[in-house]
Amino acid sequence: MARDYDSQLLESVSVRRRRLRDALLFGAQRVRMSLDENPGKILGGIVLGAVLCAGCVGWSFISGRMGSGSW
Repeated sequence: MARDYDSQLLESVSVRRRRLRDALLFGAQRVRMSLDENPGKILGGIVLGAVLCAGCVGWSFISGRMGSGSW
């Protein structure tokens, strides 16, 4: 019974957050509009990948400038 209550609570919190986000973004037209989260997740993944690649390139550059590459 406790697991059922926990899952129901988590789902209701998720629904509340989605409704609040839609109300903030769309105001009175929130019933007619909804935000699709997939493009945001894809863009976030691309940005994260670019930051990681830039960090690797920077680390390689610094290691190359310091000499042997290992400190």
